[in-house]
Amino acid sequence: MVLVDDHEMVRTGLKAMLSRFAGQVRVVGEAADAATARRIVAGLNPDVVLADVRLSGESGLDLCRDLVQDSPGRRVVLLTVYDDEQYLFQAIQAGAAGYLLKQIDGPELVEQLRRVHAGGVVVDAGLSARAGASAARLHAGEYWPGAHLGLTQRESEVLSLMVAGSSNRAIAAELVVGEETIKSHVRGIYRKLEVTDRAGAVATALREGLFR
Repeated sequence: MVLVDDHEMVRTGLKAMLSRFAGQVRVVGEAADAATARRIVAGLNPDVVLADVRLSGESGLDLCRDLVQDSPGRRVVLLTVYDDEQYLFQAIQAGAAGYLLKQIDGPELVEQLRRVHAGGVVVDAGLSARAGASAARLHAGEYWPGAHLGLTQRESEVLSLMVAGSSNRAIAAELVVGEETIKSHVRGIYRKLEVTDRAGAVATALREGLFR
């Protein structure tokens, strides 16, 4: 298994926890960023990649998508603090084989990794239940503008501010997040709307009548 997390303390803690299960799981490599992860995974071809959703400079979701596209049988599990069904939906769309929360204990993590290695898809139980309810509401059209196009609620908020003419910096200030986070959301918007730039995203939003 390869670990991907931009916090050294997290990687160290995971390795220490998993070392108690040496006969069942073995960490063969680790990376602090997506670029390093791609290189290591390509060289080691691990059975499973365990990655955070948020990485410095790039989304773990984008990393997951790239790894799965490069090798369709690749098993990628996202391990995160984000107890958010919208991230779960994005993870599944990216081809993830699992979405687990960092509050998981050692024995449960090992069991879930075993299931993934055997070909299963694993999701935190509590999050899975909420996601089912959210999916039903989404199908009924009860969500935010752009939900039917695959946009998360935060991406919809970002797109609305793009339509209003706000820069990435201004959007970050408005939503009280970092500018890199906004850039990540913008990349997600472009991908889901199948456009390549801000003008295309705004044009699509207006054409679809997302914001009135």
